[in-house]
Amino acid sequence: MEIGQAVWGTARHTVDAIAFAPTPTEPPQTINTDAIVGFFGTKIVPILLAVLGVIFIGRASKGEVSRVLTSSAIAIIGIAFVLGAGALFFFGGQLVKLIFPGQ
Repeated sequence: MEIGQAVWGTARHTVDAIAFAPTPTEPPQTINTDAIVGFFGTKIVPILLAVLGVIFIGRASKGEVSRVLTSSAIAIIGIAFVLGAGALFFFGGQLVKLIFPGQ
């Protein structure tokens, strides 16, 4: 009996809190994805490339040229994949219209 009364009292307070909660007056704002992509492209990517350059120069000064060449090739291939994904993201609609002209 006491548990039921405690649950009822808690439920009543919860319903009161929900009933008197203010309703939002303006619609939720959308996320500016163009600004986020621009921020990463202008701020984050150059820093990461600079860090990679410092690592490569450090390895080359130690005589590990083969590791530097391997890491550089992997980094260049990775950048090519990222650029290709970005190109498909921006030009995907045109590619679909080119491949499927009736759509």
